This record gives sequence, structure tokens and C-alpha cells, in this order.
Amino acid sequence: MQQSKILIPTKKEAPSDAEALSHKMMVRAGYIYQVSAGVWAYLPMAYRVIRKVENIIRQEMEKAGAVEMMMPALLPADLWKESGRYESYGDNLFKLKDRRDRDFIMGPTHEETFTEVIRDSIKSYKKLPLVVYQLQDKFRDEDRPRYGILRGKEFEMLDGYSFSADQAGLDQVYDLQARAYRNIFDRIGLDYKVILADSGTMGGKNSQEFSAPAEVGEDIIAYTDGDYAANLEKATSKFTGVQQTAEPEKLEKKPTPGAHSVDEAAESLGIDSNQIIKTMFYMAKMSEEETQPVLVLMRGNDEVNEAKLKDELGCEELELADEEDAVKYLGAHPGSLGPVGVGEDVKIYADNYVKVMVNMACGANDDGHHYINANIDRDFRVDQFGDFRNVKEGEIAPDGHPIKFTPGIEIGHIFKLGTHYSKKLGAQVLDNNGRLVDVIMGSYGIGVSRLLSAVAEQTADDNGLVWPDSIAPFDVHVIPVNAKKADQMEMANELTVALEKAGYDVLVDDRKERAGVKFADSDLIGIPIRITVGKKASDGIVEVKIRKTGETVEVKTEEVVNTVAILLKQLSGQDDAEAK
Repeated sequence: MQQSKILIPTKKEAPSDAEALSHKMMVRAGYIYQVSAGVWAYLPMAYRVIRKVENIIRQEMEKAGAVEMMMPALLPADLWKESGRYESYGDNLFKLKDRRDRDFIMGPTHEETFTEVIRDSIKSYKKLPLVVYQLQDKFRDEDRPRYGILRGKEFEMLDGYSFSADQAGLDQVYDLQARAYRNIFDRIGLDYKVILADSGTMGGKNSQEFSAPAEVGEDIIAYTDGDYAANLEKATSKFTGVQQTAEPEKLEKKPTPGAHSVDEAAESLGIDSNQIIKTMFYMAKMSEEETQPVLVLMRGNDEVNEAKLKDELGCEELELADEEDAVKYLGAHPGSLGPVGVGEDVKIYADNYVKVMVNMACGANDDGHHYINANIDRDFRVDQFGDFRNVKEGEIAPDGHPIKFTPGIEIGHIFKLGTHYSKKLGAQVLDNNGRLVDVIMGSYGIGVSRLLSAVAEQTADDNGLVWPDSIAPFDVHVIPVNAKKADQMEMANELTVALEKAGYDVLVDDRKERAGVKFADSDLIGIPIRITVGKKASDGIVEVKIRKTGETVEVKTEEVVNTVAILLKQLSGQDDAEAK
């Protein structure tokens, strides 16, 4: 491929709004172009990377027994209404109407559609388990698209679905998919962690997330130097609370004007913030007909983990109550709320660390006032205790090691959905006893386009992108220093032919640009091996540079193919070792 005939619009400066390194470098290197906020064009170099990622995915999916197909991106809304996600998915769902006023959506994921196909196509357990997948663009109306293609409104995903007649069938294909995902990310050259994760709007109870640590990430990974790793929404730590032994004192109401936070209340009352109960008030949507007000009590400045709370409640949606609901149920505004005197119509949940406390301070449900010396059972009830808090760095994980935090980019997610969708949509088969049973499902996703961001975040340097050879747009970048010199161009072409015959993808910089421009662009676009044809071309000698390390070596032209083979093999082994 001649560089003069491919679109690579490199830039000297990154966009002013670019925060992430991957965003800056992919724009500067001419890989992506912003069409609108959250909507990107993948230019030729990026598209070549995506195609290589897709090839790896297809190869590993085939090994795992999965079959590729394609679903429409434009979906009728009826199935989503039947499953309940038309409303519960929220504002991220692109909704539209056709000319006959029928409701449609742009698919953000395809559980319902695949379930419908299987429901209408398979009637016997003998056809199961079955795993099908697609590589397709998805659409989500992100409120704040950011980090370039890492969080956009349109993006490519692998989404796969398994259908089994029994739990053993689900477990079998789930394990095969988990292994395939590891193989995919290892081959791509990513550093990643397999972590416990929350299923969110996908449904189901069992899931694993594959997350790539990075300087910029939309999630926090809680991990240890042992074998523990979890999304912050799922992370737990060993309970270290000690029962307080003070005698209960008399409940007193104190004025706390202007104190709306735990720290402000602690200062106003002259007590330690960890002796104050933080009260959070939620409205939990239990069904279409029922919404349950829920009070959650936390120690001091602990933070409520809404995913844990939602799982415990088993609710469809969970939202912080607004001021109107706070006044309606509790008689005060947020900042002065507490559990004392709360009626049975409000459920009260408390974190385990609250259970060991005595003589607590809490909001008095009277604006500008707090109670001191509030005690469980005597002054207020708790309907249920549990682990409802976010863990903190330094706490001890279940494996006995201290917890560390790192930002992470979600690159893959696998779920044991069970019968969450098959029950709602009527997907059943006859089992081996001739009885109708609900199909047991699994769901498997990889963010294909965001893999580019994840790799770039982990490998790019100050000079540009640095692609692992497994997904690099080209293997070798051949640069004649002066394209006007016939001997340099002739040697560049000869080397290109020899390398291509050996099976390598080669980009030749045939542009009539200054050497400095060519070298800067080469560093930006990040091809693993660069061959410079310069002054020593007449002596049959070229310079070979490794983009990742910056190391250079002079090589005779007849040794170039073997040298490239050795260097790429070394880089591939190095990438594999780093990924593991």
C-alpha cells in the first residue's frame, strides 16, 4: 500500500476537548474523525485495525462452537415493551417512529431479538445448547460522550447469546466463552483483569467483566496482589466493625443550622463524623404498579453502593428521592433526614457497620436539626441489615490482601442470564421428558471499537500510537528518506515485494515530504517495524526500528525479511507475556 494513496490525515495538535491519550493520538494519527458528538468515522487505518480484531474474534468464536449471524439494528419496540426494557433502559435508548406511527428503537443490545428467533425456531432440547453471535454497530444516546471512541453514541460490538435446555448446558457454553474471551484479549495483547461485576439492565445474577486497567476509565477496579478483582459495584471487604459498648444515653434534638452534610453536622455537633448516620432516601420501582420508599443508613462518610442495594431489593429501578418525596414521607428536606419516627410505609435498610454503633447522631426529619444519642430498636427500627457500602482502598479483600483501586475500561462482559428473557418472551422447548421448559440463556459481549481505545491507552507514548503486531494496520512501514532518489525508491519497492511475499502487510511512504515529517508521521501511526531506506541504500544497507522500544539496527537488504520475522516474533512473545 502506497501512503500517498491512503487517507491518513495526521495532525500536529490534539483536539482541545480531548482528555484521554487514546482520543488525542487516534485523532492526531488520522485514525478517526468526529462527525458529531459521540459519532465517529473510522478512517482507513482504524478500520484495518478493527478488521484484524474481528478476525481474531471470529477465529476464537469458531473454536468455542459459536456461529455468526446478523440481526437488524432497527428494531420494533414491541419486544422491548414485552420484556420491560423499553422503559427501564432509560434515556440512553434511541426511540423513533416510522411513517405509520409505529414505535422502533435503534438496538443497543439484542437479547430480545435473539430470544424471539430461538423461540420461533427451536422446539426441542435436542437442538441445544446453541451459541450464536454477531458483530454489529450498537446505538446508545450517551448524555456525555467522551474519551473519543471510548464512549460514543454508535459503536461496534460482538454480542453473543447461548440457549440451553438445562443448567449444565449453560455452564458448559459459559466456560467455553470465558476461555474464548481470554484467548481474544491475550492475542490482541491487552493487559486485563477478569472481575466480578454487576449485570445492570441486562438481567441475570452471574456475570464476569473483562476490564483493561488504564489511566482513563469509566469504571473503578478493586483488586489485590492476590487473586481478587471486582468492579466497585460488586467489591466486598472483610467486616471489621467492633461493637460499641457505651451505655445508651438520652435522645436529644439539637439545632444544626446550615449543616447538610455529614462533616458539617459533625462540626456543628462537635462529634466525630463516624458517629453520625448518613441517611439516604430512595424510591425503588418494584413493578409497574408499585414504588417503595426506602431509607438507607450508612456510617459517617461511607458511600451507598446502589448496585448492592438494588440487588437486595430486587427492584426494577432505583432513584434518589426528590425533595417533594422527602417532605411527603419524612417531613424534611435532604440534609436533615433520619430514621427516628419513620412510619412503616418506608422500609429502612442499614449497612452492617451501623449495627455495631451506639449513641448515634442523625437527621431529625426537621430542617436544620439533628438528633444525638439515637439507638437502634429504642429510637428507630431497621428492617434489614446488609453490605450496602462501597469498599475503600486499603481494606482487606476476601482473599486476605489489601484492596487497591485502578481505573478500568470495560472491554468484555459475560452473563448467565438464566430464564430472565425466555420467561418474559415465552421461549420454551420440550426437555428429554417431554415437558415444556424455559430456555436458559447466556449473554456475551465485547466492545470491538472500544478495544482500540483500550489498547491505545495502554501502549501509546508521547510520540503516538504503538500497536501490537496482532492488530496493527500494517506490519512494516517502509520509508525512503528521499522519494525523488531513484535508488531509494527502487530499494523500497524491492523490500516491499519481498516482505509481502513473506506474508507481511507493508505501507510504503512514497510521499515527497521531508524526512522529519515522514518520521513524525510514522511514530504517530504506530506500525510495529519501520525500515528506513536512506543514504546507505547504495551499499545495500537499511535501518530497522522497533516502534515500541525505539531500538534501531542496520541490516543488509537480503537479511531484512528474516530480521523482521525475528523482531515481530519477539514483540509478539513480549506482548503475550505482558498480557498474562
